[in-house]
Amino acid sequence: QVQLVESGGGLVQAGGSLRLSCAASGRTVGISAMGWFRQAPGKEREFVAAINWSGGRTYYAASVKDRFTISRNNPKNTVYLQMNSLKPEDTAVYYCAARTQYYSSTAYYYWADSGRYDYWGQGTQVTVSS
Repeated sequence: QVQLVESGGGLVQAGGSLRLSCAASGRTVGISAMGWFRQAPGKEREFVAAINWSGGRTYYAASVKDRFTISRNNPKNTVYLQMNSLKPEDTAVYYCAARTQYYSSTAYYYWADSGRYDYWGQGTQVTVSS
């Protein structure tokens, strides 16, 4: 089992920045990828960003590309999401996710599909005021 704990959420004005962290513990040796998803009130959970745990290749949703950056610290088993130029529409609960299944494909679908992630954090609230 892998446990994930997010931190770093909060309230920020539009145009501001936040940095989310997600620390993994437990059977972390088998992690192949980690990602961030978000869910706004009344909406479905959506993909934000993902990172290959070994090679570091990254994937982003079109809505956050060039504003958000995902990164990892392997020795600390931690993944980060640096969020810049935040907009009110970024308001959501942000969830960290991890998986152990390895996918050689770089096709976006394999990284953005929430069903391909095995472990989830409790979520951290991000609120962007206008």
